Amino acid sequence: MSGIPKSFDKFLDEIVTAREQDGFLSVHVVGSVLTPDFKPDRSDINSLVVVADINLKLLDFFVSLGKKHKDGGVAAPILMTPEYIASSLDVFPIEFLNFREIHQTVFGDDVLAALRINPEHLRLQCEREVKSKLLWLHQGYISALGDRSFLVRRLLDSITGFFPVLRAILFLGGRGMPLACHDIVTALQDLIGLDADVFETVFQLKNRDKIPGESELADCFVRYYEATKRLVEHVDAQA
Repeated sequence: MSGIPKSFDKFLDEIVTAREQDGFLSVHVVGSVLTPDFKPDRSDINSLVVVADINLKLLDFFVSLGKKHKDGGVAAPILMTPEYIASSLDVFPIEFLNFREIHQTVFGDDVLAALRINPEHLRLQCEREVKSKLLWLHQGYISALGDRSFLVRRLLDSITGFFPVLRAILFLGGRGMPLACHDIVTALQDLIGLDADVFETVFQLKNRDKIPGESELADCFVRYYEATKRLVEHVDAQA
């Protein structure tokens, strides 16, 4: 499995061994582990497992696997049935677009490669996500009550999961799906002309041992807020 940490091998081996008994159809590695931004000491290995049916026995199986492999950085997999995937493309187009474009099939058929995403469904979810993010930033700043460490945590919480949205916005703009955060930022600056560097700045806060000073944090928040507001305007204009 090219580029995937060896700790995932044993996890996969147990799934393959139980494939007939528990109805496993395919296993796909997804997410940051397939990007240049993956950090083995900080990032989890995420996967999507397609199964014939989801029941308590299957969930208990993954509980046991989780206990064995959590120290190896293997996160609890996303479980889906083929029927769930087919009926959910209109509800979660951002997630399925990122699954389609950033995955490696390690067992079974590559069912993700053929997913068809409706551009209007994708645009609507992008609009919902960036507008929710803007409101969330309002509330986060107020809730922090001037507490720098709390505000940093809120910023880190907000940036997690934002890059798949940014990739979707770029995809709608005909700019493809960059893998690395830096490439996403560069493409956004070219497409929209906003100060997208701040998204990478916030993302990199996760790797800093010290909390930013008050003036640096205030500047970061203002830039982050303004960039998010500009994204809202851009997505609205595409309607």
